[in-house]
Amino acid sequence: MDKLDPEAVQHRLETVPEWTLNGESIQRTIAHEDFAGSMAFVQSVAAMAEAAQHHPDILIRWNKVTLTLTTHDAGGLTDGDFSLARAIDEAS
Repeated sequence: MDKLDPEAVQHRLETVPEWTLNGESIQRTIAHEDFAGSMAFVQSVAAMAEAAQHHPDILIRWNKVTLTLTTHDAGGLTDGDFSLARAIDEAS
């Protein structure tokens, strides 16, 4: 996948309003009722990521899960990042 130019990134950010631009990545923190809820959510994200062969960085802090998406091979954001972000949004 090709790295998106800044204008394309801004356009795609409109499709994932819960995500914020963080340098060459997009990021979202999702709160859950408790640690078990966070872990169940991470398991569902892991399944989506494996199916897409696109893996986010994941930070778990008790009831909060922070996901960071970028395409390392492309050196920044690609359509794959935004596709996975939309899938995660649908699951959360």
